[in-house]
Amino acid sequence: MSDRHFFNGRLPGPRSRNGDGASAAHLFGGHSQRLMTTRHVRQNIISLVGLIGCPVLNQSGEEVGHLVDLVARVHGGGEVYPALTGIVVRVGRRRAFLDASAIDRVERRSVTLRTARLDLREFQRREGEVLLHRDILDHQLVDTDEVQVIRAADLYLAQVGDQVRLVGVDVSMQTLLRRLGPKRFRWHPTPDRVIDWAAIESFGADSAEAPAAVKLRETHTALRRLRPAELADVLEGLGRPGRRELLASLDHEVAADALEEMEPHELTALLREVDPAQAAELIARMEPDEAVDALRDLPDDEQALMLAKMPAPTQRELARLLGYPGDEAGGVMTTVLACAKPSETVEEVRRRLVKLAKHQTEIDSVAVLDDEGRLIGDVSAFDLLVNKGGTRLAELIDPDDPPVTLRPDDDLDKVATEMVESRRSSLLVVDDKGRPLGRILSDDVLDALVPGHGRLHFPRLLQ
Repeated sequence: MSDRHFFNGRLPGPRSRNGDGASAAHLFGGHSQRLMTTRHVRQNIISLVGLIGCPVLNQSGEEVGHLVDLVARVHGGGEVYPALTGIVVRVGRRRAFLDASAIDRVERRSVTLRTARLDLREFQRREGEVLLHRDILDHQLVDTDEVQVIRAADLYLAQVGDQVRLVGVDVSMQTLLRRLGPKRFRWHPTPDRVIDWAAIESFGADSAEAPAAVKLRETHTALRRLRPAELADVLEGLGRPGRRELLASLDHEVAADALEEMEPHELTALLREVDPAQAAELIARMEPDEAVDALRDLPDDEQALMLAKMPAPTQRELARLLGYPGDEAGGVMTTVLACAKPSETVEEVRRRLVKLAKHQTEIDSVAVLDDEGRLIGDVSAFDLLVNKGGTRLAELIDPDDPPVTLRPDDDLDKVATEMVESRRSSLLVVDDKGRPLGRILSDDVLDALVPGHGRLHFPRLLQ
């Protein structure tokens, strides 16, 4: 059983010498021990939904107000499990903020203060702070273990050491029903499906009052470690504010790789959501064939706007590719090519390929050209791997087996037929003089012949 969820408070958990279920190193040192698997935390979780509206008591047990919200530094604080930094209390008609230092204890149906005196300051959001009820509950979150976008039906807190910390997210239907039921039952947690907070990434609240206060966690951003296809899944599941924030947090190359994996209609929607200059930069960083596909799905005026905002060389290259119909070889080829002379050695070519590492998914062979730039051979990456470094490419070319080539106006049926019959994973497209224009990979043919077939979703291996 994984350490992601616990069920009805009965999942056994390891215990430490102090009996609280986990050592301090385990609790705050990463994923080696998740808080929601510790017995102390499971038995003492507090429902955020149950707390909202509960009485706030002074040290004498007298009611001084009602809880409006809980405040925590969820982002930028460097903590996997954020500690409460304060509470917002309604006292009469006023809403006041009390720092966490004024709190004696938080229980499932009340909050007790350390003092009878209240410093009724108006709440002002500090850097990284969020209002758990208003900003997190019912908002989009990302479960980075399962790579899925979720909504929090409830948030769970627990006393850990001398602080109350955010430890889990409840995503169950039962909890939604509990919230709709009688108020007297809302305080009782119903943890059927709980995700440990260590697996959660949250996004900015869609609120004019907090435009920049909520950002992705800088020291614990698991999203940045996801594969491009997984990031694409997340981007497709998020709403507009979340998409913008996630894109802003990613390196441009990583973001472009993720966009290449998105479904066409989702990608088109995203490109229209962001600033045209940002959209143009992202498209320009995509592989040429993927960039052209993205541009083709836009109306002519939007396509022209995007091209106009790109660097001149990129603009010219993409405009040239757009000139080929999408159902012909020229329209599905990539112009990322690795080329070499027959006199070069395997080792020399290997060293040059290192510089093209970011295009590794587009390069499976090296085109060998004569002094006029005409194609005379196509050496596979496997041949470069198994042959000795001093071997010259001329020795790897079989004169009796010339490379299979395509013309840019060949239709997709011919492209598919040639690829199947040649049993190669890619074919080169050449001009009238036999000079390479681009390369067509097998997955490009699949995308073109079966549009909308969807991205393959592979299960993630446990780390």
